[in-house]
Amino acid sequence: MKRTPKIRVIATKVTGGLHRSKLTPCQDFYHYACSGNKLVAVVSDGAGSAKYGKIGAKIVCETLVDLLINAPIKDAKKNVQSAIEIAREKLMFHRLNKSKTEEEILNFSATIVGVVYHRDKGVFFHIGDGAGIALYDNSNREQYVVSMPANGCFDCETYFYTMNNWKECLRFTEIGKAKSLFLMTDGVTQFALSHDDRTLKNGFILPINQYLLSESNKLKAMQALNNTLDTKQARKLNSDDKTFLWAAL
Repeated sequence: MKRTPKIRVIATKVTGGLHRSKLTPCQDFYHYACSGNKLVAVVSDGAGSAKYGKIGAKIVCETLVDLLINAPIKDAKKNVQSAIEIAREKLMFHRLNKSKTEEEILNFSATIVGVVYHRDKGVFFHIGDGAGIALYDNSNREQYVVSMPANGCFDCETYFYTMNNWKECLRFTEIGKAKSLFLMTDGVTQFALSHDDRTLKNGFILPINQYLLSESNKLKAMQALNNTLDTKQARKLNSDDKTFLWAAL
């Protein structure tokens, strides 16, 4: 009997220096699920300006993964939109939404970077900053596709699934047969991508990928990833929370 290759996932989140200095918790969240050779994964950055950004990030990650893991990939784009609508409805009736109005869900603002992948094809779905990367060759940095960050008129302005025009901000990027996938929040993108967010920087994605492929001990792999994201230099370069998810397909 032919064995189905097992999907491996390593993910972690690191509290940024800014939140540490203010003694506030990490606002990022991630969630993923595997079923056979199918993967659904989402990372989210809760807006620092939103009172309940961390909750908004958690709800959208869990809702998307729970609803998409058993849905056919051919309907992925439609199902992603439906799942986001359900997450927004959860915020409408959340106990912290005192007015139970759509306007107040802005208090839960968060970005979305996610992927659905099954049998050699998939799609990134994306609202706001952060990034998704699919490597088509684990040893060739020229063969990949990127779901790029999207920001507003100012560097500190981005888009959230809680906005009224969220459907206009939702982007999809098709993925072919990939070897490895990466999802990351905005705290990591400047280490992984060039200034224009279109190409990979040297010395980050490929070395991390090669190490995680070679390290069979998940705890050691997670510790090494944490150490990489939480060095003194990394904290100095970017004080934001950092979430990073890797999957070997």
